[in-house]
Amino acid sequence: MADVLVADDSFDRTVFKGASCAFGVFDGVHRGHRFLIDAACKTAYQSGGTSVVITFDRDPDELFRRAFLKKLMTNNQRIDMLASLPIDYVVVLPFTPEFAAESPEAFLRSAFRGTPPAFLHVGCDFRFGAKAAGTVDDLCAWANAGVTHICPHDLKSADGLPISATRIRGLLAEGRVFEANALLGRPYLMSGSVLHGRGEGADMGFATANLFVDPLLQAIGDGVYAAWVTVGGVRYRAAVSVGVAPTFAHSATATCEVHILDFAGNLYGHVIDIEFMEWLRPMMTFSSTDALIACVKGNIDWVRANL
Repeated sequence: MADVLVADDSFDRTVFKGASCAFGVFDGVHRGHRFLIDAACKTAYQSGGTSVVITFDRDPDELFRRAFLKKLMTNNQRIDMLASLPIDYVVVLPFTPEFAAESPEAFLRSAFRGTPPAFLHVGCDFRFGAKAAGTVDDLCAWANAGVTHICPHDLKSADGLPISATRIRGLLAEGRVFEANALLGRPYLMSGSVLHGRGEGADMGFATANLFVDPLLQAIGDGVYAAWVTVGGVRYRAAVSVGVAPTFAHSATATCEVHILDFAGNLYGHVIDIEFMEWLRPMMTFSSTDALIACVKGNIDWVRANL
C-alpha cells in the first residue's frame, strides 16, 4: 500500500523533489486513470525518482455542481483504491473554497510551494485554479520557468471513444453496467446501509435487504440487476432492484433492495457492498401479485444459473 499524505500546513513538500506525479481527481479510478498513473510510474522508474499520485480530499464538483453530480465512489474509497496501486505516495490536497478561488498561478504555488516535481502527468483536458481557468498550456508555461516536465496525455480510448468518468456515469444511468464495468476495469460498486423495509418480500418468499444509498453516490439507473454482495467478507450472489418499484411507490422507504441468495442473518444497521454485473430488466408495474412473484423468482433463478 502506498503512503497517504495529507498536504496540510505540516506537510513536507520535499516528497515532490525528483518525483514523477500523476495529478487528477480520479473518480472511479478507471482504466483511463490507471493508464495515466502507469505513465507516471514509468517515468519514475526511468529517472530513479518516486511515483506520486496527487488528488483532492473531495471531488471539486461537490462544491460547484453538487445538484447535478453522480459520483462513482466515495472520496475515502477513491483514496483507498489509489493507495492500493503500485505507487509510492498518494498526496491529498484539501480542496477548500479558498484554495478553489485561487488563480491558476496561485493554485500551483499553494500545491507545490517551491518544490515542483520532476514530471507531472495530466490528462490533456486538465483544468485547475479559479473557474477552472488554468489549462495544460498554463502548466507548460509554469514548468518552463522551473524544472518540471509536463506530460499531457490524450484520454485512453475504448471502442473509438475516450474512457472518462462522464462516459461511465452515462452508461450506468442507462443500465449498461456490463459496458461500464469494461471501462472501469472492475465491477461498479455501490454501498448502502440496511434499513427496516416494508416486509412484502419476505411475505412473498424472497426476503430483501432494504438499503439507503446517498443520491450523490447512486450513479446506476433504475432497474433490476444481477450482482455480487459482500457481507462480513463473504461474497454472495444477489438480485438487486434499484429505484422505487411502481407497485410499492406509495410505501417505499429504500432506493435499493437486495435479495441475497443462500444467506440467512440479520443485516439491519450494516453497510453492504454491491458489485453490479448484469442488467436484467427495467422496473415494471405488474397486473397481479402472482405475476410479480413469478417475475422476481425468474430473476433470482437467472442469477443462480449465470453468476
